[in-house]
Amino acid sequence: MESTEKKLTVVLGASPNPERYSYLAVNRLTAHGHPVVAIGNREANIGETRVIKEHPALENVDTVTLYMNPKLQESYYDYILQLHPKRIIFNPGTENEVLKALAIKNGIQPQEACTLVLLSTGQY
Repeated sequence: MESTEKKLTVVLGASPNPERYSYLAVNRLTAHGHPVVAIGNREANIGETRVIKEHPALENVDTVTLYMNPKLQESYYDYILQLHPKRIIFNPGTENEVLKALAIKNGIQPQEACTLVLLSTGQY
């Protein structure tokens, strides 16, 4: 059964390219009613969602979903941890043992999964 709870989600590595999975994730998350903060390497729009380059201070973050390789993630470690999300989703190709260990140490649940699959199967 799908939860009706709306989960504030930070999409790291958001791209305005419709062929990228991060683009699909932003669209599907918003279609499911989840508020999204999309952070990418250039400002753009994905539908009604603005992609920003800043790292805004946010509260009540449920999920950080990653769409960047582990090397690029390194500069985001502190930002991700200060958001205090409930979980970090490592989408295929983003798996990172260092960030996973940091997450566990900080009480954040790491999850190796595909955001798109979780949404389509009602497990998000």
